[in-house]
Amino acid sequence: MSDSANTGGEAAAAAAALTATGAVPAGWRRGAGAAGAALGVVAAGAAVGVAVERLTVGRGIRRKARLALDAAGPYGTLRGTPGTAVAEDGTRIAYEVDEVCPEPAKRFLGRRPAPPVTVIFSHGYCLQQDAWHFQRAALRGAVRAVFWDQRSHGRSERARTPGVSIDLLGRDLKAVIDAAAPEGPLVLVGHSMGGMTMMALAAQYPELIAERVVGAAFIGTSAGGMAENTYGLPAVGMSVVRRVLPGALKLMSAQPELVEKGRKATAELIGGIIKRYSFGSKDVDPAVARFGERLIEATPVDVVAAFYPVFAEHEKKAALRAFDHRPVLVLAGDRDMVTPYEHSEAIAEALPAARLVCVPGAGHMVMLERPGTVDDHLAELLAAAGASGAQAGLRHAAGARRRG
Repeated sequence: MSDSANTGGEAAAAAAALTATGAVPAGWRRGAGAAGAALGVVAAGAAVGVAVERLTVGRGIRRKARLALDAAGPYGTLRGTPGTAVAEDGTRIAYEVDEVCPEPAKRFLGRRPAPPVTVIFSHGYCLQQDAWHFQRAALRGAVRAVFWDQRSHGRSERARTPGVSIDLLGRDLKAVIDAAAPEGPLVLVGHSMGGMTMMALAAQYPELIAERVVGAAFIGTSAGGMAENTYGLPAVGMSVVRRVLPGALKLMSAQPELVEKGRKATAELIGGIIKRYSFGSKDVDPAVARFGERLIEATPVDVVAAFYPVFAEHEKKAALRAFDHRPVLVLAGDRDMVTPYEHSEAIAEALPAARLVCVPGAGHMVMLERPGTVDDHLAELLAAAGASGAQAGLRHAAGARRRG
């Protein structure tokens, strides 16, 4: 699901800002404008404390601080060998491969060595492959890894055909596997929407899971029931959101330029909402928090609107059976308001042999907020899946962070 307040916060704040500033034309004010105003009230409730905090610091100072964090943070700078997969509708899907450090070629009776385990990382809604920055840094050279951008996200092409579904994303993942890892064992790692994408792959290609997948990690994700999620809002607030959100999403799709202006005008408020929905702790590194905010800011508002409705339709609990009898990690923060920890418990219930990990105090972007914890558990998963060298690499990187 959403990897920030985009699920009900960013959409609300952007639409409300347009209405309040007069950027929405009169025709839209009568429909989507009213929706934006109502949503703005809910967004303001979600941001209690954020606006008060900002009243004590000048806007110019805050802007300079944001720019300084953008310049200082090294996050999202890692690059691999680029490649392109072509989806069924012709959409070009961008991916990058980090190869294992070369070793002397070993042959047995003249035979080529077996292909290495490839770890494929699938990111969440309104993010991109760079959301795996810490895991990528820890794994470099230790294991073959593929990082890809879901359609209309990151460096991937905007979808060539209208409409999106989790099943379609599952077929996109199949195209990436065919292009970047056509042979050899696979470990699939997915966060939020990325975990749902893995489930959709399993539902449509169970033979691929049976024949090639040797391990899987579902991080901060859900197998269904998202339509009942309240995102931490009180019942009355969520009731208002559900009534008016369709109008706001329509505005975001029909008038994206106007909504983008509203999003920029309210960037600081939205940034506070994003932080609240992304991280469980107030003590998260400001540079990391700003990095997560930048990833979300880069997602066009019409993409936000196009993808949001599909999560209510996502129901893939039955597909989880394809991952049974192999190493599986299910991990989430206990302060995740986007895909609450109970959703991870439901996944683990469907996979009794899976290892269920609750990260105390962590929110939705647990892989950024608690990278050492995530890395340690990924190390154990990859070792169980037979990815030689990965465990040592991940643990060394996590130890270096703790010592630093």
